[in-house]
Amino acid sequence: MAIEFARSARSDLGVEWELALVDHASGDLAPAAPEILSTLDLTDDEGFSRITAELLTNTVEVVSGVHKTVLGAVGDLEETIAQVRDAAEPLGVDLMCAGTHPFAQWTQQRVTDKERYATLIDRTQWWGRQMLIWGVHMHVGIDDQAKVLPILAGLLPYYPHLQALSASSPFWSGEATGYASNRALMFQQLPTAGLPPHLTEWSEYESLVADLTHVGVIDHFDEIRWDIRPSPRWGTIEVRACDGLSTVSEVRAMTALVQCLVEDLSSMLDRGIEPPSMQPWFVKENKWRAARYGMETILIQNAAGDERLVRDDTRDLITRLEPVAERLGCLDELHELDVILDRGASYERQLTTSARNGGSLKAVVAALVAELRDGLPRA
Repeated sequence: MAIEFARSARSDLGVEWELALVDHASGDLAPAAPEILSTLDLTDDEGFSRITAELLTNTVEVVSGVHKTVLGAVGDLEETIAQVRDAAEPLGVDLMCAGTHPFAQWTQQRVTDKERYATLIDRTQWWGRQMLIWGVHMHVGIDDQAKVLPILAGLLPYYPHLQALSASSPFWSGEATGYASNRALMFQQLPTAGLPPHLTEWSEYESLVADLTHVGVIDHFDEIRWDIRPSPRWGTIEVRACDGLSTVSEVRAMTALVQCLVEDLSSMLDRGIEPPSMQPWFVKENKWRAARYGMETILIQNAAGDERLVRDDTRDLITRLEPVAERLGCLDELHELDVILDRGASYERQLTTSARNGGSLKAVVAALVAELRDGLPRA
C-alpha cells in the first residue's frame, strides 16, 4: 500500500484543542455540543471548519488554520474560542480544558451521532465508553518524507517533558488517582493508541497500515492513534502526547516546544546527523513515569540510561532551544514554559485548589473555567 506524504512547508503549524463543556451551576459536563455547533458556521470556502464535534456531546474541538508562527496558530484558536463562548453562555455553559473532568461520570455521557463513533464504541465497548478525556494536538510541517520517521524517533526521548509539562488529569470520577496524567494511561487502552512502534523506513509504515487495514483493525491510516504519528494527509508530524491544556499560555508554550524540537531534529538531519533515539523499553518506562509523577519524574535521558529530574532537564532544554526559537519567532512563547515550571503544571494546581477548598472538586472545575477564560495559570 503506497501512502503519499503531502507536501508541506517546513515547520508550519496547525493546532487542535479539545474543550469540555460544563454546566455553569453544577460544574458537571453538559451535552451542549450539538446545539453550539448548530449555531456556528465556521467553515471556510475550501470546506475547512474551525470547530468540529468529537466522540462525546460534551466536547468541541477548535482547530487552527496553517500558520508559520505559534502566535498565529494560537491567536487563530482564540478567535474561534471567543465565538464558541458567545454561543455557549446563553445555554448556561462554560468552557474548560483538562485531561479529565474532576468528577463527571463516564456512564452518564452521550456519544455524538456519527457512524465512525458508533463503530468505535461497538468495537471497544467498556474501554471506548470511558474515553472521557481531552487533549491538544500539534501538527508540524515536514519538508521531506525521508525525515518523518527519524524525527518521530528523535521526539520520543522528549516524551516525558511533553507529558509532565502538560499533565492535567489527576482526578477520575471524583477520586484522586495518584497520577499526574490519568488520561495518558486511559487513552492507550484503545486499539492502535499509545506509543508508536519503532519504524525506520517509510515502506515499513506503509506495510503496517496495509496489514491493519487487511485484518480490519482500521479503515484508514488516520485511525492509527499513536501519541506521536505521521499525518500523511497534511504532510506533518502530529504530536498527541499532551493532556488537555488549561490555558492559552500553556498552549502557546507547548506548541513552541514542539515546533522547536521538530525544527531542531530536522536541522540535525540536514547536517547528516541522525537524531539520538532510545530503546523502546526506556521510552515506555518514561511514559509511565511522567504519567505517574509529572514534574517530579526522574526521566531516562538517553540510550545509556542516564537519569535526571524532568524539571531540571526542561530548564536546560529551553536554553538549548533558544536559538531555534529565535529563528522561528517563538522565543517568548517558549519561555512561557517558565510559567509552568514556576506556578506548577495543571495537575499540581488542581490538587492545590482541591486541598485549599476542603477537597471540593467543584472548586477545581471553577478554577479551570477561570484559567481558560483568563488565559494564564493561577498560582
